[in-house]
Amino acid sequence: MSRTLHLAEQLISLPSTTPDDAGCLELLAARLAPLGFTCERLDSGPADFRVSNLWAKMPAALAGQAQAAIKTVVFAGHTDVVPTGPLAQWSSDPFVPTHRDGRLYGRGASDMKTSIAAFVVAVEEFLAATPAPLLNLAFLLTSDEEGPSVDGTKVVVEQLQARAERLDYCIVGEPTSVEKTGDMIKNGRRGTLSGKLTVRGIQGHIAYPQLARNPIHQAVPALAELAATAWDAGNAFFPPTSWQISNIHGGTGATNVIPGDVVVDFNFRFSTESTAEDLKQRVHAVLDRHGLEYDLRWTLGGEPFLTTPGELVHAVQQAIAAETGLATELSTTGGTSDGRFIARICTQVIELGPPNASIHKIDEHVVVADIEPLKNIYRRTLENLQAQAEGQAGGSERA
Repeated sequence: MSRTLHLAEQLISLPSTTPDDAGCLELLAARLAPLGFTCERLDSGPADFRVSNLWAKMPAALAGQAQAAIKTVVFAGHTDVVPTGPLAQWSSDPFVPTHRDGRLYGRGASDMKTSIAAFVVAVEEFLAATPAPLLNLAFLLTSDEEGPSVDGTKVVVEQLQARAERLDYCIVGEPTSVEKTGDMIKNGRRGTLSGKLTVRGIQGHIAYPQLARNPIHQAVPALAELAATAWDAGNAFFPPTSWQISNIHGGTGATNVIPGDVVVDFNFRFSTESTAEDLKQRVHAVLDRHGLEYDLRWTLGGEPFLTTPGELVHAVQQAIAAETGLATELSTTGGTSDGRFIARICTQVIELGPPNASIHKIDEHVVVADIEPLKNIYRRTLENLQAQAEGQAGGSERA
């Protein structure tokens, strides 16, 4: 059994349903500390919803003034998993790593305990071959990604920002691949902005509409205009911003009562061509133009982020090509990730992990043959970044 597979199985066997870390971070810190990492717990949240966070960092072999020019590479991920769902529907215990037909089954196998195991072993192998790296290495791990995402990576980033900690490159281990490991990486994500709109009318008997005001009838033209609006055209990396209604609630349940209000839940998934504030203003302008009496509460789930092709993207692309022969696709599709928080203090953030077809499903799994290539891609990426650092150091000396 490979060391990556063994560590992945150890992590899967810990029932870390969000926000319970179930000892994952202790296990990982025990692997990192002997390598020279300083492991710091930055746990957060109330006692009944305590979130476990680990910030582990190993500085490069240089000190003093030279250290200021060293780039920091962060591996980021989450140890928490979504609930299992009905246990009777699983073919095997979700927290007992099980092999069938070349696949490793268990909750978190794909999302994302295999990636974390691959991170750790990749760093172990890199340091064995490069005992004096010209890179600062770090891990940012949390047990609050599948939950509210309030006391996890967000809190750690805020603390690092307060310390003026500089991060240069970050690889998030989200399961981004489609058919084969490495066929797709995420170099950005759309922003998410939700609204809860309450349109007020006047309740009354349906036989006397002149004595009432139907908020559903009033809201429909405005909602139709919002649904038909082209918010932006997107760009080379992002599709156009979309606006979607997720829920509409109105009425008392009786068929002869005009409701007094209607509540509409909607969401924007927006590109870097729009800002949250601009979208809010445009929605309010439509509602005001239709003369609605309304309340609107906003929730900004995350700003969009984008890493354009550069040092990190190229290092990852080269690693994937060398390990798998694939020309990886850059994508910004899908939901949100903790990359949205890390991008606040790190200019180059990408997401790379195994195929995602089984994530959050009954019988979640990862193909065993994908595990070692994933670890090798992470290690090769470090080697490529190390080569870049050596080249820059050599150029500085010649200058």
